Amino acid sequence: MCLNSFLSPVTRHPSRLSSDNALTLLLDRVTKRFDEFIAVNDLSLAVPPGKIFGLLGPNGAGKTTTIRMIVNITAPDSGSIRLFGRSMNAALQNRIGYLPEERGLYKKMRIDKQLHFLGELKGMGAGAAEKAIDYWLDRMKLAKWKGSLTDELSKGMQQKIQFIATVMHNPDLLILDELFSGLDPVNAELMKEVVLELKAAGRTIIFSTHMMEQAEELCDDICLINRSRKVLEGSVREVKKGFGRNAVALRADNANGVLDDLRLVAKVKPCGDHVEVLLAEGATAQDLLKHLVAGGARVSKFEQVEPSLRDIFIAKVGEQQ
Repeated sequence: MCLNSFLSPVTRHPSRLSSDNALTLLLDRVTKRFDEFIAVNDLSLAVPPGKIFGLLGPNGAGKTTTIRMIVNITAPDSGSIRLFGRSMNAALQNRIGYLPEERGLYKKMRIDKQLHFLGELKGMGAGAAEKAIDYWLDRMKLAKWKGSLTDELSKGMQQKIQFIATVMHNPDLLILDELFSGLDPVNAELMKEVVLELKAAGRTIIFSTHMMEQAEELCDDICLINRSRKVLEGSVREVKKGFGRNAVALRADNANGVLDDLRLVAKVKPCGDHVEVLLAEGATAQDLLKHLVAGGARVSKFEQVEPSLRDIFIAKVGEQQ
């Protein structure tokens, strides 16, 4: 059974998901304090429907507090939060699937009974819950563990069970906090496939993490927060383009004289079988190539390198240390 055949017709079409408002989520100048500590400071962000939105930042930046306000666990001290064009209420909460960073399964309860219970909390009937459980256990390669107790499963398997509990009621908005925690590379790849399937089926996904490589693979748009404030936001392409980093991946013999020229090169970083050359301010890749050729260097690799989200994360967070 494919994902689209499992989902109901209403929940699989992005146009119907967003018919009540152009945005899935809107935060407008939201602030949250705990005594004298400001956890989230004047945060505004907009999450469009059918996208994977990265809420990024180091540990302690304010990501989890922001999520807890979105799902109405705690209320902002000022500012407003609108979900599907409306203020939060009990009905809207059932349109959210939330996977918190702090995991919580009943250790001595059977997996199937536990998922039935969690489905009932989201308003699922017994038949719908059973169908969803069978589909998702099979999709996550856990079908043979259906009758097992939680503490008989590995940490990664428990993470997949919690993910099933998050998605089984067909939520329109998924909020996934440190989704890949505890997963080995094989299961992390499976999880990425499933998340992209959910996006293709019209889900809006907020992906919160401090692991930039994962965000770069999955996200359409990002918001980077640090020390409770927004540092930057936009599409991944816009953020990279606006970073202003000018670098070249280079493999060449007899290039040392050129690479020592501070008018062309600001920094050289070894990267396996090549080096990454950060160009000096005002220098271009064409300038570097022209000088390499003129100097008799034998060039076997030369390509411009765009900054990774990890590079941008380190630079932006480092500015505030």
